[in-house]
Amino acid sequence: MSDAAQPTAAEVRAAAEAVKTALDRHLAAVELRTGDDDTAVYEAFNALATAAEAYDELLYDRYDEVTPFEIPGADGALPPYAGPDEPHALSLLIRRDYAVAEPQRLLAQARRVAELDGAEETTGAAARAGASPLAALGVLFGEYEPDEIASRHKEFGLEEGDSTLWVTAADELPEPGEWLSAPFDHADPERIVCRFDVSSVFDEDEDEDPGFDGEGDDVPRVPRAVAGADRHASAGS
Repeated sequence: MSDAAQPTAAEVRAAAEAVKTALDRHLAAVELRTGDDDTAVYEAFNALATAAEAYDELLYDRYDEVTPFEIPGADGALPPYAGPDEPHALSLLIRRDYAVAEPQRLLAQARRVAELDGAEETTGAAARAGASPLAALGVLFGEYEPDEIASRHKEFGLEEGDSTLWVTAADELPEPGEWLSAPFDHADPERIVCRFDVSSVFDEDEDEDPGFDGEGDDVPRVPRAVAGADRHASAGS
């Protein structure tokens, strides 16, 4: 960036003053909050994030320096909670991604399960489970609960990808069968009470920790909580 395009020292100073003002507003809103979904706190939080991001950019452009603040990105932000104050029902929306890392292990495990269930060894379910990855997946997910597969995924030749769990509030339970044809189409972000995300991108933070030695691949990844009813906690806080 040329000198002509750089912000002036006065502009950087004004941005710093805007951060101070936003900090005062945020603290005042928190001190006077009326509940977890107080819109004044939410608005003050967003104003502080905007002011801090602007200051960070100007500081870098002018002085090639950065702040220690982590500004939450808009892509991961959740809207203010707009669900019932006293939910009488809730829904859990879960997504877990896996890669088929070892197809032969997957096929062997599915065949073993089918044989233990009494299927014929050379024909029928056992043979199909040992020959087709699609059939093998059907056998395994039909035999084991998703949580057990998550805890034993390596045993089944699977590799974990990202996963997320959303807890959403409802006024009452839907009618039986009401959403079965499209179970994930009606998730309302404004009714998310809380969510828990697991991703390898979070592991990078541990790699940067001076005390992290890079070992222990089998250590379970800890989910990062993203507040729903209290939207002002950032992921990983």
